Amino acid sequence: MRIVFAGTPEFAVPCLEACRASGAQVVAVYTQPDRPAGRGRRLAESPVKQAALAAGLSVEQPESLKSPEAQAALAAHAPDLLVVVAYGLILPRKVLAIPRLGCWNVHASLLPRWRGAAPIQRAILAGDAESGVDLMRMEAGLDTGPVLLEKRTPIGPDDTGGTLHDRLSMLGAEVLAEGLHRTLAGEVLAATPQPAEGVTYAHKLDKAEAKLDFGRPAIELERTVRAFDPWPVAEGTIAGESVRIWAARAIDRRHDAAPGAVLAASREGIELACGDGALRVTALQRPGGKRISAADYLNARPELRGAAK
Repeated sequence: MRIVFAGTPEFAVPCLEACRASGAQVVAVYTQPDRPAGRGRRLAESPVKQAALAAGLSVEQPESLKSPEAQAALAAHAPDLLVVVAYGLILPRKVLAIPRLGCWNVHASLLPRWRGAAPIQRAILAGDAESGVDLMRMEAGLDTGPVLLEKRTPIGPDDTGGTLHDRLSMLGAEVLAEGLHRTLAGEVLAATPQPAEGVTYAHKLDKAEAKLDFGRPAIELERTVRAFDPWPVAEGTIAGESVRIWAARAIDRRHDAAPGAVLAASREGIELACGDGALRVTALQRPGGKRISAADYLNARPELRGAAK
C-alpha cells in the first residue's frame, strides 16, 4: 500500500510513525509551509516536517491544494490512501478522489461532538466526562465523514489541554495503526455514518477567551485554566496585578465579596471570589517572570495575606 501522509503539528507525529511501522510505504509527506516563529521570527519547520526529514521521507509543502498543478503533483505519487492528521489545509473534492482507497482522518473527539479546530480544549471547557479519537473516512464537509474506528478516554479532574492532547495523540496513532493493520490484511472497515444529533463545533481558540471573568462560576474558570494550559494560558487580576494563571481549583465557598476579591492567601493557594464559589490559584506567572507557586508569589506580595477577607 502506498500512503501519502498529511499533517503539521506535534499531535500528528505519532500517526506518521504508525504509518511507517505498518508495513505500508509512505511515499510522501505533506505539511504546512515553514512559518515565522519565536522572538526572531525565523522560519521554522513543522514537527511533522522535522520527523519526515529525519526518516528520509519526501516532503511537500504547497500553500494550497486547490490548483491543478498541486493536485497533479499529489496524483503523481499514486497513493492508495491519503492519511490526514491536523494538516491545516482544506482538501478539495478532486483531492479526496485521488487515492484508490480514499482519505482517512484522525480526529481528536468523539464525533459528531466537537467537529472543527479545537476539540481538545472545547471538551475540557464544556466539562465533558470523556473524549477520544475517531478514524474517519473524509468527505467534503467539515469532519462529517463516517467513522471507521474509535477509541475513548476519560477526562480526569487534573487533565489540561496539554495532557489530554498528548494522550489523544498516542490514541490516534493506536487507532490508525489498527485501521492500517486490518486493511493491509484485506479487511474492508465498516463505515458508520455519524448521527445527526449531537453535532457541536469546536471553534478555534481566541486569546481573548483566556481573560477570566470572576463573575462566572468558579468551576467554569477552573476548566478554562486547565483547557488553556499550555496555550494561550488563562489571565486574571490578583489585587490589581495582571497575571497568567497556570493552575487553579474551584472550591465550594460561600461569600458576599466582589468578584475577584482575595478571600484567603496561604501556601496552599490564593482564593479569589467568583460568581459562585471561589477559585484557588496554585501556580501563576507575573509579567516578565516565570511560572511560580502561590507560595512564592505571596513571598513577593506579603500584603495579600492581610488583605484576605
